This record gives sequence, structure tokens and C-alpha cells, in this order.
Amino acid sequence: MPPRKAPRTRTTTATTTTTICVTNAQLHAMINQGVTAALAARDANRNGDDSHTSRTGVRRTEHVARECTYQDFIKCQPLYFKGTEGFVELNQWFERMETVFRISHCSVKNHIKFSTCTLLA
Repeated sequence: MPPRKAPRTRTTTATTTTTICVTNAQLHAMINQGVTAALAARDANRNGDDSHTSRTGVRRTEHVARECTYQDFIKCQPLYFKGTEGFVELNQWFERMETVFRISHCSVKNHIKFSTCTLLA
């Protein structure tokens, strides 16, 4: 017969809780103070940001991406679609066009213009 387990005893200590009454105005003032301090800390970190300096202290110029041209689009070798291939080929054409647009960084305003040039009669 296995030995019996001893009963567990629980000891508790008395704790006292102090309640402080805060008005809505005081609460809003504390929240605003915390937000103001957080924003000031963020701005201080942002002004000291040297992520574009290569640790030289001289800020690098940021390159602006140029807009995709039709030649850039064609260099990505989009699929041409005749319209007689069927649904599977049409779906593959859509997927390939999305990939080409993503690779060539083609703007949305040029998607229709460039993709219609890959449709064959």
C-alpha cells in the first residue's frame, strides 16, 4: 500500500491596500504628461539618428527610385497572351504580369498600358 500524502497547509499574510482617489482632470493631466514625455524622447532619438551616415557623421544622400519605363518592363520578359490558350494559361499570364510589375517597380498607373502591349491579336 502506498504511503499517504501529508495534507498541505497554506499560510496567508494580511496585506493592506491603499486607495488613492484621482479625478478625471488629474488622470488626463497625467496621461498628457506621459505622452508629451514619450514624444519628446522619440524626437530626441530621431534627431540623433545616424542610420544614414555610415558612422562618418556625414549624411548620405537618399536615392529616389526612378519611374519604370516600357523598356524596363520589357527587360523583365513578360509573357505574351493570344487569348486562345485557355484559363490555365490566362491565370499564368496574370501571375507572371504581377511578378514583372513587382520586379520592374512599375507604378500602378502604367499597369494597364504596359500589360495591354503584351496581348497579341
